[in-house]
Amino acid sequence: MKRIQALVGILLVSLLVLSGCNTIRGAGEDIERGGEAVQDASS
Repeated sequence: MKRIQALVGILLVSLLVLSGCNTIRGAGEDIERGGEAVQDASS
């Protein structure tokens, strides 16, 4: 389980870095999308 959480964390960080968002608002939207993807994967 910890391995999956670590992979999800790495994925989220990668998405934020690769997205290149330069604003707080953009970062928040990216984090929200990542959270939604995690919720969808867990159900």
